[in-house]
Formats: sequence, C-alpha cells, structure tokens
Amino acid sequence: MGNCDGRCTLVAICSLQLMAALQRQVFDFLGYQWAPILANFLHIMAVILGIFGTMQFRSRYLILYAVWLVLWVGWNSFIICFYLEVGHLSQDRDFLMTFNTSLHRSWWMEHGPGCLVTPVLDSRIAPDDHHVITVSGCLLDYQYIEVLSSALQVLLALFGIVYACYVSKVFQDDEDSCECCSPFFHRSECSVCLTVLTVPSASECSVSF
Repeated sequence: MGNCDGRCTLVAICSLQLMAALQRQVFDFLGYQWAPILANFLHIMAVILGIFGTMQFRSRYLILYAVWLVLWVGWNSFIICFYLEVGHLSQDRDFLMTFNTSLHRSWWMEHGPGCLVTPVLDSRIAPDDHHVITVSGCLLDYQYIEVLSSALQVLLALFGIVYACYVSKVFQDDEDSCECCSPFFHRSECSVCLTVLTVPSASECSVSF
C-alpha cells in the first residue's frame, strides 16, 4: 500500500479542485467573463486528466497536470492583482476579462451578500442597450469575493503540485522496480502488483493465465 495514501489524497485534491472550478465557471458565465470562462474550462480538463492519471498509474499525465497547475497559479495571481488593481491594472479595462465584447463585470458586483442595487434612470453616460446602477450596503465587496475565490484556487493548486510530483515519482519508481513483470503485465497491473502484493524480487513474481 506504499503509494495508496498519496493517490487517495491527490484524488481528493482533484475532486475539490473540480468542484471549485465548476462553481466558479457558473458565476463567470453569469457575469459574461469570457477570459476566466476559457481558463476555467482548460483547468477542468487538466483536473480530469490528473484524476485519470492518478487512477491509471500514468505519471506523464500527472506531470502535465502539475505543469498546468503552475500556469493556473500564475493566472489566479493575475486575477488577484487585477481586482486589487495592483500596479497599472484597472478594472475599467473591459477587454482583460470580456475580450472587449461587453461591459459586464463580476456577477458578485450586483449579487454579493447584502448588496442593494439601485438603477439610475435617464443616465446619459450609459451606452445603448445598457443601464447605470449604484450598488450599496454590501457586506463584502465583489472584488474581495473574487480575490478569495482565486486565493482558494491557488491554495488547492499548490497542494496539487506537491502531491502530483510525489505520486508521479512513486509511479516512476514502481515502473523501474517492475522489470520482472514487464513481459507479462500492463504497466498499471504491474504497479498494482508492487503496491498491493508488495513484490520484492523477480523470483517472487508470478503470472496466472
């Protein structure tokens, strides 16, 4: 059972990542945030790949998953800086999140906890087919909700990177130690042979037909 704990933990981390990404994808769709929608989709695919690699003893898939998580940490760090307007970043630049296709903002701007939305009638600054609103009374501003969401993604990604590297290394060690079984067993079966039956040497490998 050498790598069972690591595999189970990694699957649990991937499951949490998948749930968090799906929840985030829903709210980004509601806010028409096209850049995050695309990033979330790629992240969901990478997490599914990580789960598959963990269950099927595929170290290469785990390496790809870990590489994506590094990029995912970078993207979420950018999101945090964007909503906190670090440096020259500004939330007034629509093209950063919506590819300049709409004037929509985060869904949490109008639907945050305690927020009271008041439409501004007969506003001359609103473009065609748009309206101006004022938002007040929010218990937590929308930008901080987005920052907390991205911070959670970064935290899960860091755990995912560590465990993906660890489990991938265990898989590779198992493959190197499993040469005795290689003429008869598939790679995943050989890993099961090593981890479950704890095969110590070539003399103890057995094949059943």
